Amino acid sequence: MNFRQITEDERYTISRMKVSGHTLTQIAQSIGKHKSSISRELKRNRSPDGSYRPDHAAGHARVMLSRSRKKPQYSKQIFQNVERQLKQQWAPEQISLIFRKMNLSEISYSTIYRYIKLDKKNGGLLHTNLRQYRKWRRKKNGSPDSRGVLRGKRPLDNRPPGALNRSTRGHFEIDLMHGKPDKDCILTLVDRKTLYTKIIKLENKSNEEVLKKLIPVIFKLEIKTISADNGTEWHGFREIERITGVLFYFAKPYHSWERGTNEKSRDFGTSTKIPRDKNSL
Repeated sequence: MNFRQITEDERYTISRMKVSGHTLTQIAQSIGKHKSSISRELKRNRSPDGSYRPDHAAGHARVMLSRSRKKPQYSKQIFQNVERQLKQQWAPEQISLIFRKMNLSEISYSTIYRYIKLDKKNGGLLHTNLRQYRKWRRKKNGSPDSRGVLRGKRPLDNRPPGALNRSTRGHFEIDLMHGKPDKDCILTLVDRKTLYTKIIKLENKSNEEVLKKLIPVIFKLEIKTISADNGTEWHGFREIERITGVLFYFAKPYHSWERGTNEKSRDFGTSTKIPRDKNSL
């Protein structure tokens, strides 16, 4: 006899037959169950007065079924690998991206952050490996607000000579454009020497999406340096540098003309002919 859960209708049948004085064997034969299953059902859902309540039994069964389905989605080995990379100063976004690229796991960076938070709650120290701490408290009066400020940036003047004088290929300017709301985003890369332009379609302008779409292109185009503005979409630049070895350089705030090549590439109708990638978009 194949195993299956007792249904709610069968529980009411059990209740009626028990009140009528039927034996366990008779009840089991009536609903196609073994009498030991009926015995366990009656004992498990016996009320304080000794009676069997089918409504209570059905509710208890739903709760138990719900709990049984809440199994861990990721194995202990996956989280051990996550902990190992965190201790090597990898960011959760970076771990998620590399694990997916290597087909190790589809674990998201938000799941890793939740795991770190739970570890901290239990007295663990994984959170001490994060390079940046999230700011949960408001700034005190008079204190400068550093939210959204990208620290440790390299100025454009520090770029290598091949990037500054446009004498060498592989030095790209980058920009991101999006509509309203922040959907239908595109990322553009323009080589400062050849004006070769690569256009990449993004689902959104999140750091995770930028990392996922930009890193493969960096390897494919053999990019040497990237010049960017101060947008929050580049806040994951350290992870990109760590993975690819390509350095980012940043313009001064509100100085878009310092990246004039990419700014001009927005207007594809200008007299400057931009050789775009045929496989773009």
